[in-house]
Amino acid sequence: MPARGSDLSPVPIRERIEAVARTGYTGFGLTRPDLVAARETVGLGEVATMLADNGITHVQLEWITNWWTTGGARAASDEVRRDLFDAAPVFGVDNIKVGADDDGVPVSRDLLCEQFDALASDGAAAGVKVAFENTPFSHHVKTTEQAAQFVQDVDNPNGGLILDIWHAFRGGTDYDSLPQLVPSRFVFGVELDDGWSTVRGTDLEDTFDNRVPCGEGEFDVPKFIHAVRRIGFDGPWGVEHMSQEFRQLPVVDALTRARDGVLQCFARADGLAANRDNT
Repeated sequence: MPARGSDLSPVPIRERIEAVARTGYTGFGLTRPDLVAARETVGLGEVATMLADNGITHVQLEWITNWWTTGGARAASDEVRRDLFDAAPVFGVDNIKVGADDDGVPVSRDLLCEQFDALASDGAAAGVKVAFENTPFSHHVKTTEQAAQFVQDVDNPNGGLILDIWHAFRGGTDYDSLPQLVPSRFVFGVELDDGWSTVRGTDLEDTFDNRVPCGEGEFDVPKFIHAVRRIGFDGPWGVEHMSQEFRQLPVVDALTRARDGVLQCFARADGLAANRDNT
């Protein structure tokens, strides 16, 4: 991920795709600024070829916000929407991540529901799912509990939820409550990382700069994995690791360390499942 305040990754897209494949991943994500840069340089078709040639079968794009607004903010949001929706069929995108960033302009929850429903329907017409991710900076939908209720209240079959352990932990969500919190049909993706119990700096600084590989922090990643499995989720699991430390590492080294950590957590989650089955 690019550094906080930066729009673009400093690593060429071909190098990133090849590194991701070489270290055993089958998914790849792009932010909108990075997508546009790739489109204007190598072209979307060439990026699609790179992904296919490297065995990348899951692609995720992000981030749309201000989809409920009017005026200039909505015009800018709609431009982002067009760029991501246009790329979706070229790459075979699984889902596009969206949020409700709190920009200080009041908005009602009813309007958020109405406009998320419309956004999800637009996504269906473009052939791509729309996945909502809650953050501490969101209008009305800050916690995992609130996000789960939000997508169920909207109840659009093309509008679902990203379960992100970072925001679940930071929001105080009890992992054991997840199977009762949201049906599997609403869960479009899961993101894993790890961190510390105490927020370091501001929420935004902590989110972008202080994550650690799965199993090295205090988030109890195996317990989270075990809880999500009990929901019945069987889609792709993502690793979203953002930290100042990792930005200094060679891409392959960073990917390898993140991979090893998450695989160890899955192995530990297997043990939790076995213990549960035997009780």
